[in-house]
Amino acid sequence: MMVRTLDPRRRQTKRGHFVQSIGMMDRPACDLASAPNWYLDKGPLVGRADPSLEWPIGREAPIPRSSVNEPPLLGLFIALLVLIALSGFFSGSETALLTFNRYRLKHLAEGGHRGARLVHRLLERPDRLIGLILLGNNFVNIMASSLATVIAIGIGGEAAIGIAAGLLTLVILIFAEVAPKTYATLYPERLAFIAAYVYAPLLRLLYPVVWFVNLFANSLLRLAGVIPQGGASTDLSREELRTIVSESGAMLPERSRSMLLAILDLEQATVEDIMIPRNEIEGIDLADSEDEILQTLRTTSYTRLPLYEGSIDTVIGIIHTRNALHMLLDHGLDKASLRAIAKEPYFVPEETRLYQQLLNFQRMRQQIGLVVDEYGDVKGLITMTDLLEEIIGEFTTDPFDVFAEIHRAEDGSLLVDAAISVRDLNRALHLNLPTDGPKTLNGWLLEYLETIPEPGTSIRLGNHALEVVQTAESGIKTVKIIPLPPAER
Repeated sequence: MMVRTLDPRRRQTKRGHFVQSIGMMDRPACDLASAPNWYLDKGPLVGRADPSLEWPIGREAPIPRSSVNEPPLLGLFIALLVLIALSGFFSGSETALLTFNRYRLKHLAEGGHRGARLVHRLLERPDRLIGLILLGNNFVNIMASSLATVIAIGIGGEAAIGIAAGLLTLVILIFAEVAPKTYATLYPERLAFIAAYVYAPLLRLLYPVVWFVNLFANSLLRLAGVIPQGGASTDLSREELRTIVSESGAMLPERSRSMLLAILDLEQATVEDIMIPRNEIEGIDLADSEDEILQTLRTTSYTRLPLYEGSIDTVIGIIHTRNALHMLLDHGLDKASLRAIAKEPYFVPEETRLYQQLLNFQRMRQQIGLVVDEYGDVKGLITMTDLLEEIIGEFTTDPFDVFAEIHRAEDGSLLVDAAISVRDLNRALHLNLPTDGPKTLNGWLLEYLETIPEPGTSIRLGNHALEVVQTAESGIKTVKIIPLPPAER
């Protein structure tokens, strides 16, 4: 049945209410049960069976739902994609800025790189930077969630809200979190510099909001005993620097990397680790005859020799062999002249660190020093050459030519004098024996076995087998080192 449109007029109902009759559009008649599908509820209808559907005076007529101005879905989708892209930018830039290598950043900033300077300035206050990034990221994520809800209702009604929430979570996780953060971790410079140009002016614009957010966040941190402005120390320890140098890979040549690592080891090793032992010190004993002294001067391979009388503990001084030979040619050799040209000996405590001793040699203008223990007894001798070889290595390419204590046998094994120092053995065979205990292989084996072993005793050390070849009453003389085959390693 069709409803006839009535002209508006004022009349009184049976209940005594004044109502305004309004015209209706030509639509099929419906009862009140179907009214919510046609109209927005704005008040009780008067007269359920009255075709005129009278409304209270002063109330607007109901507006059909189909006439509400809704934004097009295409525009909502485009806005949602923009918000997801912004979320990815915030997430990726946060990772790029916070994982940027601080030392490379400082180098670029000091070199005049404008983007690096902006990044460095932003990272001086990480609390403000993080507050700004999270403010923007949370804002766009919440906006994206709201838009997804509107789109879901427009497409499938309230039942589609849950589906939209799940899809949006997956999209944000992939395109706004995992992908941009992985990219920023791999290439932080590409994104950090771009982000710096965005965040620098944005921080000035939103500074009041960021300050307000950080006011509460920093207050919570202070309650936990954290000072936000202080930040973590970027100073590297010796072990951390050693790890960086070791992992430098192709950025540093092998030779340069070895030298840098050796310099770092100077802080750990002492002069006792590299000194020439007391029983191997070559010098001039005034108790010898003049012919023996002359023979020592002719055959020595050293330019400086300690001069002593009877025992190295009664050292008189250090003589330069060149001066002794000049004296021999000019006046002949006599012991009084040797005493006259001898320079005052320089003594070094055995626990002195190598780095400190290098500085001491430079400051005292010395080339050779006698290592003494706490009782003043001479334990060994150290030279500037020994220290330099610790840094640049021995002056040869074959490591087995460096150490006279190591001899290669025909079967591939190594015959090693047990008097070799542990440091030299580690360097030659790439072992990892501790250097804070016994200083020689003999001492290390005696401490490990806790007895003087019989010849033929073998132990396994890493990828090598050690066999005692020769012993004496006081210790081990010779050890054979046999590399193990790969199957037994």
